[in-house]
Amino acid sequence: LSGLRRQAAVAISQELSKLACRSTGPNTWINQVRRRSSLLSSRLEEKPFSEMEMSYIKQGEEALQKSLSILGDQDGWKTETVVDNGDKVLSKVLPDVGKVFRLEVVVDQPLDTVYSELVDKMEQMGDWNPNIKEIKILQKIGKDTVITHEKAAATPGNIVGPRDFVSVRCSKRRGSTCVLAGMSTTYGAMPEQKGFIRHCCSQHTHTLLSLCGAENGPTCMILRPLPGNPSQTKLTWLLSIDLKGWLPKTIINQVLSQTQVDFANHLRERLAQ
Repeated sequence: LSGLRRQAAVAISQELSKLACRSTGPNTWINQVRRRSSLLSSRLEEKPFSEMEMSYIKQGEEALQKSLSILGDQDGWKTETVVDNGDKVLSKVLPDVGKVFRLEVVVDQPLDTVYSELVDKMEQMGDWNPNIKEIKILQKIGKDTVITHEKAAATPGNIVGPRDFVSVRCSKRRGSTCVLAGMSTTYGAMPEQKGFIRHCCSQHTHTLLSLCGAENGPTCMILRPLPGNPSQTKLTWLLSIDLKGWLPKTIINQVLSQTQVDFANHLRERLAQ
């Protein structure tokens, strides 16, 4: 089918060329169609995505859209933590998601620098975030989607045991705004690892993006230049995770909000280097 479409596009382009040569006057519409026909031919040469790859792309898009929808609703947010430097964590309870946390900080680096550290240098995160042992990109799908495998660093006393996570991540840039979204997924080439508990969350709560199973809300980061000062970046991190277990909710909430504050500090230290 792809071959037939390609042949048709080439044939149309050739006929339009003949029409243009026979014509004595300008044929703007023919030139436009020729350009589009040529573009179609080049696109048909591109390798199409498989059904599985399209599924991962769709997961990433869904995580992104739902995250933006949550952050777009300004009502009902309550303050959890406020730090002297202005960093703050807010939270709210959503009927279909549970409790979500929202970190808002300003980083003294331009957007491109922050974006590069969080996306382009993703696999180096274990070098500066003590809560991550390793992150590996398993597969890149197009220019916006990647599948990753993360190993969480051991907790003090190894209370919960070593954990790992497989995630689909989607990154989008629209003008001066960048959105990085993620959710948990399955990946046949990365089965459960011996000695690690495959957590239902996409990543450890201390990593860039954290998300419990598909029934819980997605997670994302939004990066924007600070209004009036493009050398600084406003970072908003939506964290949605359900740490099931015997720990009281009050303790879990304290840990999650502190986790976000700690992440901001680790990121600042990294960028300062």
